[in-house]
Amino acid sequence: MDRARNFMPGPNQELLDAKPLRSLAPMFPAPMGVNINQSSTPPLVVVTPVGQFPTGFGAGSLPAVGSLATFSATANAFSPAGTSANVPIDVTPVSAYKTRSSGVTPRNDDGEPYSVSQTSASERQAKRSAGLAAEGSNGVKVKRPQPIYRNHVSGKLLAFLPTSDSTPREAVEAVHMTFEALRRRHLQMDETLDASRRADLKAGAIMLASDIRANVGKRVGTVPGVEIGDIFYFRMELCIIGLHAPSMSGIDYMSANFGNGEDSVAICIVAAGGYENDDDDTDTLVYSGSGGNSRNTEERHDQKLERGNLALERSLHRKNEIRVVRGFRDPATITGKIYIYDGLYKIQESWKERTKFGINCFKYRLQREPGQRDGAAIWKRTQRWIQNASTRGRVIQHDLSSGAETFPVCVVNEIDHEKGPGHFTYTTEVKYPRPLSPMKALQGCGCQSVCLPGDANCACGQHNGGDLPYSSAGVLVCRKPVIYECGEACHCSLNCRNRVCQKGIRYHFEVFRTTNRGWGLRCWDPIRAGAFICEYAGEVIDELQVNLDDSEDDYIFQTMCPGEKTLKWNSGPELIGKESTYVSPDEFQPLPIKISAKQIGNVSRFMNHSCSPNAFWQPVQYDHGDDKHPRIIFFALNHIPPMTELTYDYGVVGAGTSRSKTCLCGSLTCRGLF
Repeated sequence: MDRARNFMPGPNQELLDAKPLRSLAPMFPAPMGVNINQSSTPPLVVVTPVGQFPTGFGAGSLPAVGSLATFSATANAFSPAGTSANVPIDVTPVSAYKTRSSGVTPRNDDGEPYSVSQTSASERQAKRSAGLAAEGSNGVKVKRPQPIYRNHVSGKLLAFLPTSDSTPREAVEAVHMTFEALRRRHLQMDETLDASRRADLKAGAIMLASDIRANVGKRVGTVPGVEIGDIFYFRMELCIIGLHAPSMSGIDYMSANFGNGEDSVAICIVAAGGYENDDDDTDTLVYSGSGGNSRNTEERHDQKLERGNLALERSLHRKNEIRVVRGFRDPATITGKIYIYDGLYKIQESWKERTKFGINCFKYRLQREPGQRDGAAIWKRTQRWIQNASTRGRVIQHDLSSGAETFPVCVVNEIDHEKGPGHFTYTTEVKYPRPLSPMKALQGCGCQSVCLPGDANCACGQHNGGDLPYSSAGVLVCRKPVIYECGEACHCSLNCRNRVCQKGIRYHFEVFRTTNRGWGLRCWDPIRAGAFICEYAGEVIDELQVNLDDSEDDYIFQTMCPGEKTLKWNSGPELIGKESTYVSPDEFQPLPIKISAKQIGNVSRFMNHSCSPNAFWQPVQYDHGDDKHPRIIFFALNHIPPMTELTYDYGVVGAGTSRSKTCLCGSLTCRGLF
């Protein structure tokens, strides 16, 4: 094996004339009715959010999006048809943020550096409309990157997008939440129509055509609002948040000025998991170059030192930081794969290696930069625990549920000398003050075997507004006032997709000691957005049976109005021609049900409050029809990485309660009280 720190072209090897990125044509999926060649002015290529789409996914396959069905092309963006590219649209751009210094200056399509100075939205829009360049703090006139999102599409206010004072994390979460909502809704519609096209690509195309994305503009180093350990299930998720631009290629690269010349360098790679390292080595990655490895034997060829491979070789010499997204097998998902952002790496060496298919492949050894929080290491650690729970250290109680749950619920204390939570009786059920029999009965369906999407004769589908509430993977599509699952009165089997919550917990939970909020709850498994987490178990109590001013009972659940993040979870049905389902705090209607988990309860009693939660509660019915006393079920608000504390919003102070406490959630958007 020929290992070398530098590649030199041999006598039979010619180094290709690699052109800088700004001279290449963009790979936008053209919206219907748009001729990309209408404008003679080349678009900004350095901020192209995605690479090529899979074959067959382009202008002809872009789904109709109501008022967004057609667009007019401009030099730097798409604007809704019927509007002028020179008329200012109401945009809320994100300011430029400084990242870790790497000695690299990103360049725009004119070869000029992007500035990090901040100006107001109105100033930027005025300069953009007048065709002028903005002036940076160093006096150099530069072109600004495009705004990361628009608050209006075709004149309609998009309530689910963040405001101008949102943090970068809020902006990324809002964009990603919108993508997930569109993907779930398209998946639901495709299942109803028995279609098989990729819902993730449809959602991505709609968002790109609507210019709803985060962190537009390529950059070296960290991406504002994206945190190490964030998990993803589709490549398109990486595109729309600005982490990795190509939707298919594993190497993202750009042209940058290093002071002593301009070079094309790699800025992000996706290691799909085909070449794994030693399980214990989480700081070193051996990455294989792109190209040559076709499924068709006749099309296989040696990899060439061009494009992404050449950019990786240049990064070896330039020593610039490269973002790494690592892929792992996850049998629990339909795709069978999960992607984890693992932070910044640098290339240490490169060499050629002959593969089992007989082609020469470029190899690059990358070393993780020190001082970063764990990312992929947490995944490998928790996978070992799942395989053998005895390998989890600092456990003070091996199963809090005493066998009541499918998987043991361990108790861990790595903070102080507390021996465990206070005494309570563990239960997986809700105890009602009166028997269920006098309650209103819930009409069941007559479906044979399982309920099918689009079946107009399914009573449970009609209870839920005509659509089954869950995807085939058991993921909730959108929030509703009440979700109706199939119950004992239904003829369908236990394998019906509309039986999710009643099957109980399916995750490996642990109760752990927090630094300042008592005991908390987290999970060894990754939890995807919309997935069922657990039910709030306990005793249903009447208003007369509880003194809400009794500060000793901190385990009372009430359906108080949550914060904006939870209310906006449905995110953007307007983009596919549907009516908005957004419920404002003024429109929110609480339910009379109250549940106490002080004496009896389950893992949900350990879920702490957060003003920026990752879970939300949803009323669900399946064993009776009294909508005033539903079951309270928790679902994932966004993708939750392993070992992340599970939290929900207890409610906004002033929304009908006299009790309030000082909030210690630590969120950048903390309200101070809950």
